[in-house]
Amino acid sequence: MKHIFAYRLAGFCLLLGMVGWEPAAAQQLGGGKVFPFLDLPVGAQQAALGGHNVSSRNDDPSMLFANPALLNPDMDGRLALSYVAYVADIKQSTGAYVFNTEKYGRLGVGITYLNYGSLESYDAAGNSLGTFGVNEYTVGVSDAYTKGKFTFGATAKLAVSSIAGDRSFAGVGDVGVVFKNPTQDFTVGLAAKNLGFQFSPYPGTDRGPLPLDVQLGATIKPEHMPLRISLTAHHLQQWDIQYLDPNQRGPIDGNNVEQKPKKSFGDNLARHFTASAALVLSNNFNLRVGYNHLQRRELRLENTSGSAGLSFGVMLKISGFQLDYTHAVLQAAGSSEYFTLSRNLDSLFKKKE
Repeated sequence: MKHIFAYRLAGFCLLLGMVGWEPAAAQQLGGGKVFPFLDLPVGAQQAALGGHNVSSRNDDPSMLFANPALLNPDMDGRLALSYVAYVADIKQSTGAYVFNTEKYGRLGVGITYLNYGSLESYDAAGNSLGTFGVNEYTVGVSDAYTKGKFTFGATAKLAVSSIAGDRSFAGVGDVGVVFKNPTQDFTVGLAAKNLGFQFSPYPGTDRGPLPLDVQLGATIKPEHMPLRISLTAHHLQQWDIQYLDPNQRGPIDGNNVEQKPKKSFGDNLARHFTASAALVLSNNFNLRVGYNHLQRRELRLENTSGSAGLSFGVMLKISGFQLDYTHAVLQAAGSSEYFTLSRNLDSLFKKKE
């Protein structure tokens, strides 16, 4: 009976998705979605793996935000707290806790809060009206059920966006499945993220679609090699995710005619993938690197891309505590720093008794 809750939660998420569904051909990747912060990686590990990963199965509770089917026994009793420092005063904090129950299966609780700092407000004449705050957050519950080699998971959460006291609400769901090879360190994950519906838009605005993202990925650690490799395909529900700036100037040919940039099949295909690798030096120390081609292309400066799209991370375990740190390069002008601290609370309390 414990899997009934997971099925109901998954069904609720799919219902949200059908209510808020729009044909992929009518969607744009950027600029036309509400609650775009739902696309941001919240933990250091996910960020180090290129920002998209649905197959890396370990003991980090914050990975439930990547794919609810990644919930597994190694996460039981673990609490993870994450902090992200973006550019300027933009900060994000996240908490995730996983526990197992006899009746409802393995559950995870996740909360994330994004604060944009204080912004100046002005009237039409340019007179200062003081400052106002902008923040966004989600509160959700995840459930997972394992049947043989497969784990099925679902997350239902409430998303809230607030600007100067005005608020917008949305119901959001994630559903996923993970296959784990019983004899090899090999997993495959599939997830449909950000299914849902904007219940209440901002005053004077219309409802908009959530940033739906269907992802498929695999993670493998070859035998006798200290390397764990992941490849993830994202935005599978939409083929064309290229954006060409109509104002971008192109080179002038021999006839003094400007040559505007054109879309490329190869570039569009590459934008659908993130690749990452973890150097597993021991159970207590890992080094990670990730590459996100979509981020590199969208966040590059006009004259240089620098290290945009690259991320570098490290995992260190000391006395039961696990610290994950990631440096993710946004573009030549800025980067983001991720910190995740996790601990098994069950073993911590038992040790004190």
